[in-house]
Amino acid sequence: MTRSVLFACNMNSVRSPMAAALLRQAAGEAMRVDSAGVYEGGLDPFMEIVMGEIGLAMAGHEPKTLSEVDLSGFDVVVALTPEAAFEARRQFPRAAIEFWDIENPSEEQGGRDAILAAYARVRDALGEKLARRFPEIQKKP
Repeated sequence: MTRSVLFACNMNSVRSPMAAALLRQAAGEAMRVDSAGVYEGGLDPFMEIVMGEIGLAMAGHEPKTLSEVDLSGFDVVVALTPEAAFEARRQFPRAAIEFWDIENPSEEQGGRDAILAAYARVRDALGEKLARRFPEIQKKP
């Protein structure tokens, strides 16, 4: 069973904190979960909104970079961008690194509703991937 997971994306502002929060909610104390980015980023307000829609407050999330994290302390690193996969492999070549191709919702064009819909799609896609990858953490009815 996987006991620790690190999610990595470009700026630790959208995809990796979403994935980490979703897995933390599902796994509870059963797993150690964290997130980091290749570059230094800031908290994304649209991410906060769509996570709040499902009851997950993100205000306490403080983005950090991969260089601030000891990758050897994780069973698996899930990279959500090609840049994050490259950097994780560079920093810790023997780590169990997976790549999940997840769209970047911050590239969405249009008004506020279209942007929020893109962020919600990413949140939901991450939830589906997490359920498939970590079936052991699914809550029993």
